[in-house]
Parts: sequence; C-alpha cells; structure tokens
Amino acid sequence: MKTVLHTDWEEIEGVIRSCGVCHVGMAGTDGTPYVLPMNFGYHEGVVYLHSAQEGRSVSVLERNPKVCLVFSGDYRLVYQHPEVACSYRMRSKSVIGWGEVVFVEDMDEKVEALNILMKQYSDRTFAYSDPAVRNVKVWKVVLETVSCKEFGAPHK
Repeated sequence: MKTVLHTDWEEIEGVIRSCGVCHVGMAGTDGTPYVLPMNFGYHEGVVYLHSAQEGRSVSVLERNPKVCLVFSGDYRLVYQHPEVACSYRMRSKSVIGWGEVVFVEDMDEKVEALNILMKQYSDRTFAYSDPAVRNVKVWKVVLETVSCKEFGAPHK
C-alpha cells in the first residue's frame, strides 16, 4: 500500500465536500496547540466557519489569525495479508489547508457565508433574523496552501 499525493483541484474539492467536520488548528497565546472540530462551508477556495462572538478560539485568533484546516474521511480498514498485523492500514483521504482567519462583519456577507455553510449540510433555503446574524461570529479562511493525500492506496 502506498500514499498518493493528489493535485487535481476537483479531487481536492471532492474530499473537502465529502466531510461533515473540519478540524481547525491554531496556536494559543502561549504557543500551545488548540484544535477544534467545526462545521464549515466551502466555496471556490474559501472555507467559512462560525462560532460565538466570544470565547477561547476568538481570543486566540485575534492575536494570531493563522490556522491549519484538516478535512479527512472515507475511512476503510485495508490489509495486504489478513494474518500480518503490520500489513493493516486505514485507507483514507485528507486535505490539509493553511490560511488566515478574517472575521466577517458585513451583514450581507455574513448571510452569504451562512448560506454557503448550510449548503454543506442541506439543500434547503434558510432565512436568518437580524439578531441571529449579528450574534454569530463568521470566520472566512482563504486557502493559501493545500495538500491532498490518499493513504493506504493499493499498488497498481
């Protein structure tokens, strides 16, 4: 089994869109890693996330907006020989992306971002009250660098 690097943007976006959760890594104020599983929306190289207006992640990002995003899924246990433990591996695909969080403040842009986020999980159309939009913190991350790998791929 081998690890395959994918560079085709359609393949990369396919992995991102197939995921239900994005893990967001950031560096705490003392350099301690901090990782959160979050719901997300994706559109044309941009990831949208949302949170409360205040909290640990917002405080961390106000000091250092750089993040690492991890999308992974399609897990299957595979092996080369059923009786050789070292031949077992989890087959999966993942995308790791890096960028900086920009907090979206414009109400119309927030609604657009929330629609993109909801489209990740539903084909329904949603309406949002002004207080709800004002009270949510919307994060925008332009993916500056991306790596996509498939693990446990069979040799051809």
